[in-house]
Amino acid sequence: MRVLVIEDEKKIATFVRKGLEAEGFVVEVSNHGDEGYLLATTRPYDAVVLDIMLPGRDGLSILRNLRDRKAPLPVILLTARSELNERLEGLNLGADDYLAKPFYIEELIARLHAVTRRASGATQGILTVGNLSMNLLTREVKRAGAAIELTPREFTLLEHLMRSPGRVLTRAQICEQVWGYDFDPGTNLVEVYIQRLRKKIDADDPVELIETIRGVGYRVRPAP
Repeated sequence: MRVLVIEDEKKIATFVRKGLEAEGFVVEVSNHGDEGYLLATTRPYDAVVLDIMLPGRDGLSILRNLRDRKAPLPVILLTARSELNERLEGLNLGADDYLAKPFYIEELIARLHAVTRRASGATQGILTVGNLSMNLLTREVKRAGAAIELTPREFTLLEHLMRSPGRVLTRAQICEQVWGYDFDPGTNLVEVYIQRLRKKIDADDPVELIETIRGVGYRVRPAP
């Protein structure tokens, strides 16, 4: 996969480049909005990782112009965790996904695979592990065809687990990704929500998908 990263913070750009290249991606980095927009419109890429705050053209301006040109290029926005309005504006302009800084490279990789699959029509916004499916657009969750009602927080927790089947998420990672970096790590909410998910996801199926890896964390069992 060929990815363009438009990010002016050199530490973040280097972190993203190294992480993606280690997974076999071909990565090109631009540190300026004007240059990044030129690259995005003149060279072939499978996806763009786009920071909002940039010198020259800002990320939302780049995104708006790409969509005005009817460019189908998948775009993942990088945003500050506190800037809800920017995230909403980006999604309304046609961003395919977003990540709030700071983030784990594994999550960016999973989201890149997801947006490129959706762009090709392969998944139509649906995550599937075994007989468990999650529609990211309608927010419907089904196990063996039976609908499962989840709260917004339960849905977010399950989404993070399903994006990388087989990968273990530590308790700290779950706290950061689902509740935010200001979440009190001393509470037992992670354990409580994992138990709630188990009752809803695994109760009526002989195969338990949500696993505890003792001393490490939790994962969704990968499909055989």
